[in-house]
Amino acid sequence: MIIYNRTEYKKLSPKQYKKEKKRLQVELLKLQQWTVKKQKRVAIVLEGRDAAGKGSTIKRFIENMMPNSFDVKEMGVPTKYQRKNWFKTWNRLLPKPGNITFFDRSWYSRATIQPVMGYCTERQYLNFMSKVITWEQGHIDGGLILIKLYLSISKENQEIRFHLREMNPLKYWKLSPNDWKAHKKWQFFTKFKEHMFNHTSTELSPWVIINSNIKMIARVNAMRYVLSVIDYDGKESLKAKKWNRDDPEYEITINNILFENLNKDQYDFLFNLKSNEG
Repeated sequence: MIIYNRTEYKKLSPKQYKKEKKRLQVELLKLQQWTVKKQKRVAIVLEGRDAAGKGSTIKRFIENMMPNSFDVKEMGVPTKYQRKNWFKTWNRLLPKPGNITFFDRSWYSRATIQPVMGYCTERQYLNFMSKVITWEQGHIDGGLILIKLYLSISKENQEIRFHLREMNPLKYWKLSPNDWKAHKKWQFFTKFKEHMFNHTSTELSPWVIINSNIKMIARVNAMRYVLSVIDYDGKESLKAKKWNRDDPEYEITINNILFENLNKDQYDFLFNLKSNEG
């Protein structure tokens, strides 16, 4: 298991975030072109609790990618056949040669949310946990590049994001009654999550834990990690930027409204509010 939270991103401003995101997306495009040219298969799994930022992180990965050589898979509620044939179902969804596939939740939902919410039987859970590493190893031996990212959010921030969704006339549909039910089972979920980390993180496919309490920082951390572990053609060494903090000017834009001449406390409050948006 790897904890990946680069320290230079801790005080990243929205303006600096945009510059860093562009710098990383240039490299992501090189990675994609290499994947196509070399007919590689890349699977990037994003797991995490509800509202941890999985979908919005994937959105930033693919923002400037060529649309014909990547996929985003989000299963939703599995059918009866899929529940009974779990690995066969995911075999069909893995990337084809020359493609990158992003998984907004994956086969690992059977290790966390499904047993927590009673969506699978104990037998199905135990069968999955006993076979998943062998299954992954077989695909890795066959040439699959597998990266497993877990976006970690605090209970307090999840609750804030839920309330923001409730109040947003364009995003209220993202919140379901089951999200609140899972929120109430926080510690029960944590038990299964820790068990998953302890039993399914290997040297070839480790779990990479990224703090997602501030979404902007989580996104650039996720992109930087992926770029760091794949040796693609034309890869540049992304040296850490020394963000200038001398005499800072605090300003931020929320919902197209610019807040200027802020003090540090005001800026921190608004920044944290913005970071919990989609």
